[in-house]
This record gives sequence, C-alpha cells and structure tokens, in this order.
Amino acid sequence: MANTAPGKIELQVMWNRLIAVVEEQAQVLLRTAFSPIVREAGDLSAGIFDRQGRMLAQAVTGTPGHVNSMAEAVKHFIARFPLDTMKAGDIYITNDPWMGTGHLNDFVLTTPCFHRGRLVGLFSCTSHLMDIGGLGVGPDATDVFMEGLYIPHLKLADEGRFDETLMAMIRANTRLPIDTEGDTYSLAACNDVGCRRLVEMMEEFDLDDLDGLADHICGRSEAAVMAEIAALPQGSWSYEMVVDGYDAPVTLVATTTVSGGSIHVDYTGTGPASGRGINVPHAYTTAYTVFGLGCAVAPRIPNNAGSLRRLTVSAPPNTILNALKPAPVASRHIVGQMLPDMVFGCLRQAIPDRVPAEGTSCLWNIPLRGRTNDANGNHGFSMAATSNGGTGARPTKDGLSATAYPSGVKGTPVEIAESLTPTVFWRKELRPNSGGAGRQRGGHGQVIEIGSAGDEPFQVLAAFDRIDHPPRGRDGGLDGAPGVIRLASGTVLRGKGLQTVPAGDRLVLMTPGGGGLGDPAGRSADQVARETADGLITRKPS
Repeated sequence: MANTAPGKIELQVMWNRLIAVVEEQAQVLLRTAFSPIVREAGDLSAGIFDRQGRMLAQAVTGTPGHVNSMAEAVKHFIARFPLDTMKAGDIYITNDPWMGTGHLNDFVLTTPCFHRGRLVGLFSCTSHLMDIGGLGVGPDATDVFMEGLYIPHLKLADEGRFDETLMAMIRANTRLPIDTEGDTYSLAACNDVGCRRLVEMMEEFDLDDLDGLADHICGRSEAAVMAEIAALPQGSWSYEMVVDGYDAPVTLVATTTVSGGSIHVDYTGTGPASGRGINVPHAYTTAYTVFGLGCAVAPRIPNNAGSLRRLTVSAPPNTILNALKPAPVASRHIVGQMLPDMVFGCLRQAIPDRVPAEGTSCLWNIPLRGRTNDANGNHGFSMAATSNGGTGARPTKDGLSATAYPSGVKGTPVEIAESLTPTVFWRKELRPNSGGAGRQRGGHGQVIEIGSAGDEPFQVLAAFDRIDHPPRGRDGGLDGAPGVIRLASGTVLRGKGLQTVPAGDRLVLMTPGGGGLGDPAGRSADQVARETADGLITRKPS
C-alpha cells in the first residue's frame, strides 16, 4: 500500500491492529513487572505515538491517570531529544511529575520505532515503582525533593546499550534495588515488543509511514467527539466538593462549559496548594478530568489525541489542582481521582440520566513497609496492597462494591500480599450497611484487618480520604459510609501520614461506601430482601 492510498475499511483494520499492538505491549509489562502493584493490579499504561507526539492508540489495560497524562509526556521527550537525533535502540526515561504522570514513583520510558531506516513513531509506557527512596509513597513530604529520586529527561539506552551509570544511580536510591531495576528493564522490554509488532504490521500492509493512518485516527475521533458534544445542552454548570485534605479540609470547585463543539472544565475557586504531598500537577488534573468527561459524553470512542482534543482543562497556578514545582505530590491520587466526580456533579445538571452519585473515588491503597530477615537483595519490604471502596449509584443500577473507579486497578490478592511481606490478612470482606441507601444503592466498601506475621512492627504510609467527608448521595439518596482507619486495640489512626502498627496489634481499615441515588422508599422489596439475606443490610436507612 506504499503507492496506493488505503481505503476506509483498510484504515479501520489498521487502526484496530494498532490497538492490538499496544495491548500486547501492555501485557508484556504486566507479565514481566517486578512490582506487584503492576503485575497484580495493572497500575500501568502503554501507547503508540506518531512523529508529532500525538497518541494514536492506548492499551485497554492501564489506568487513565497514567494514559491521559502520558499522552502529553511524549511531546516533552521530542522537545528534549529532536527526532533527527534519535536512533534505533535509543530509550528515553523520566519521572518528572510535571512532564510525566504526576509523581516520582511512575517511570515513563519512550522508545523510537524505525521501519525501513526511518523513524515512524514512538512507543511509550509507564508503571508504578513501589520505592524510589525519599520518605516513600506517602503524603508526609514538604517538597518534591523529599519524595525520592528525581530523574529529568535522560537517555537510558544509546543504540541498545544501557547507561550503566544511570542504572547504578537508580539502584542506589531505592529500598528495593532488585525490584526497581527489574521494573525499569520491564518497561524497556514492553516498548521493544511494541516496536517489533508495529514493524510487522507495517510490512504486512506495505506501509512506509503512519502519517495517513494517524490523520485518519485523529480526524475521525475528533469528529465523533464533536458530534456527541453537539447533542448536549449548551451552557455552564458548577459543582463544589469538600474532601478531607491533610490537616484541613480542601474545597474543590469546578465549572464545566459546553460550547462550540468543545467542553472546558475550569477549577477556579479551588483551594490553595497544600504543604504536604496531596498536591496535583496539572497534567494529572487534566488526565482524570478528561477521563470523567469521556465516560459521560463519549464512552464508546477510542481514547487518542483526536478524541481528547476537544476536552480542555484549566486550574489557577498554585492551587491544589495546579501545584507548581517543587510542591510535594507523592499522593496526588487522593485529590486527583476525585475529579471525575467533580465533572459528574457539573453534568448532572445537564444530563442527569448519564452520571452517577459520588463514590469513594480515590484508591484506598495500603502501602506497608518494614524489616524482613530475607536476604533477597532488597532493604526490607515495601508493598502497596491496592484496595477500594464503593462507587456511586448509577441512574438505573446500583453502584459497584469494592471497585476502583476511576483508577481501574484491580485489588491485590491476599495470597500475593502475604507471600511478599511478613504480614497476615486476617479479614477482607464486604462492609455491611456501607453503601448509601437509595432507589439505587451505592456500592459497598470493605473491612480489611492486617497484622504482623512475626514479632516485628510494620509501618503504614496512610493516604486515605472520604473519612470526614464521605461520598454524597443524590436526588434523595443517602451518603455512603465514611472510611475508618484504626488499630484493633481501639486506637484511631490519622487518615494520612506514616504510622506504626505494633507487632501485637492489627491494622483495621473500613473503606467508604458509594452514595445512593433517589429516594430509598422507591427501592424494590425484592432487592432489599436479597441484600438482607446476604448480610449486606442489617438495619434500616436513617
């Protein structure tokens, strides 16, 4: 097809093939990663970009916080390393929170792909590395330099030869040198597989470049999103939410404007940047905002540069949603993952039948750290067991229980957590009465109880929210149950910050439930009877 322009059907086949290529890219990362938060929970992203830095396809496997912020990250690599300087076998790396995916624990690797001697595109991927030094992946730091190793845009490999000095620096600045080095090579391998599969595809279709296909993908996607936006009511709607914050509540304010084939979300009125690591770089704010918009407005349109072009975001500098360097940002997910709920709160005033009530939203990750006697090359253990609360009730269905929306990661299996750390998960079950009552009920949270497997204490890097300000119900639906963090002995712990669990005690977490939707009196008797029989309801709503 190098000499004949492909038709629409051929272009569609090639577009689908690209999606398959990047999904295989992501699966390589999933299967080779050392960090359990990647290989068990899927905290990663993978995608292919054209020579302009436009994202053409993203893997189905992955999180929107990674994918939609990585969508802009490749342009920063191209600005730092012009295309005409790139060579086959080169690999570039960064974990810059403001030019990557929002905090230092995410490494972003970008690899140029060559076909018939010409650079035709770039593959990029990112995953969460469990430890990159500093205070750890918690909100206690007061600037980004306390949060770990900061890697600017650097060349990791030059024509296939890895920079051993850089790799030595990475190994020396982590409590988990084995895992961190392994994860870096895993990221490089997944891009390499993507490059090989793309070349095979281009040979099969006799393509010299991706330019025509890229224009088709971006143009068709943008037109499809514009058509969806044109069917919406035009206007502006505002919404406000208060979340727990670090040492004081944080107010989030959004105004969503639908106009002229575009949607813009502005966060003017949102509270100032925090002195602790719950701040959100603008790239991450954009990522979760446009994800929320996409879910409500264009859920069936593939995610790429074209479909994202008509969705824009602004936030005043030095607010918590546009924190500037060197603000601490390690736990940026706490506030950032609330943003789809902010979008839904605005859009419920325009399209109430397409958006849910508020949910837990932010992950209740359980970062555990401590000493171990294993001689495995690491310095103690550090692992985040992913867990989730309930999502908000939907217009025609209940919310989902113990489900990570909007992040999309899976929960860490208890067996994996116990095999990798000297801990015992004594309890992990749904939390009765936690989903907000309503015509449609909010999803239920969980009860999780964790203790030491030996005589050593362990630390929890708490980064939890929805404790003082639970998910709100809608249209007469009741609020979800607030989150709880305490010791089994009765001591109430702080929702955020590094704390110690004594060896003879246990950490008890109760994740929040989602808000209900509609008058609880409108719920069918059969549904109530089933929930009562299952033990999920033990009392009447109040």
